[in-house]
Amino acid sequence: MEPLVSVLTPTYNRPLALCEMLEGLRRQTVQDFEAIVVNDAGEPVDIVCRLYPELDIRIINLSENVKHCRARNEGLKAARGSYVMFCDDDDLLLPRHLERMLDEISGCDLVYSDAEIVGYRVEDGRRVPLSRLTFAYRYDPQGMREFSTFIPSGCLYKKEIHDVIGPFDDEMYHYWDWDFILRVSARWRVKRVPAASVLYAFSQEGDNASADTEPMRPYLDKLCAKHGLGFLPTKNFFLLLEEEGVRGRKADTEIQWDGMPIGSRCGADRQEGRTE
Repeated sequence: MEPLVSVLTPTYNRPLALCEMLEGLRRQTVQDFEAIVVNDAGEPVDIVCRLYPELDIRIINLSENVKHCRARNEGLKAARGSYVMFCDDDDLLLPRHLERMLDEISGCDLVYSDAEIVGYRVEDGRRVPLSRLTFAYRYDPQGMREFSTFIPSGCLYKKEIHDVIGPFDDEMYHYWDWDFILRVSARWRVKRVPAASVLYAFSQEGDNASADTEPMRPYLDKLCAKHGLGFLPTKNFFLLLEEEGVRGRKADTEIQWDGMPIGSRCGADRQEGRTE
């Protein structure tokens, strides 16, 4: 029997986070899905099939590192479900997430949820939360053309959409998800679900907090030209959240997470970067 949903996860040398992501899938109240893990020429991850035998996991091992957009496209080619759901290897879906999204997609073509942005440290073979920030913004199609508040992990949509728009555009790279939601919303019904049922790993340190956003400039220019957005400045993500236009879109949401680490079957003795 074909699965109802195909969960697509590209991964590259993050076995600890990947195992926790799969633990989140194991805890879902609806289990009618396949997990397609695309190993982008990183270290072997086949052990996850042994660790999670109750999950329908398919691993696609790429012979060269093609980066995340092309890796997603490889997963998409293998997807058997009527619906597609994204989940990055370092993000987590809370237990009722898939059930809620399947309920909400009735009458729509794509649904996405709110999230909590979580920073972690690794301790005793698991990621321990250090910080959390609610990410909840009303769906505003015009506002999405100025700043995307679409979190791709956890979104659910009809796979047939790709019959019209084609695969993910790897020319967008940093902005593939923004490009995707603009392409979908131009033709199909999109709905935000007001529940923070995705834990989105996103540190406020390092690249995410860096003032050096110029390497992203060529990709943003391509996005603006493709969708007729005009000129948009490259700014740090967390600074953009403080822009008046973005703050004006903030919305209430249901908090789902109790703040506790998820952990996984990788075991307490696992070190980050090891799967033996």
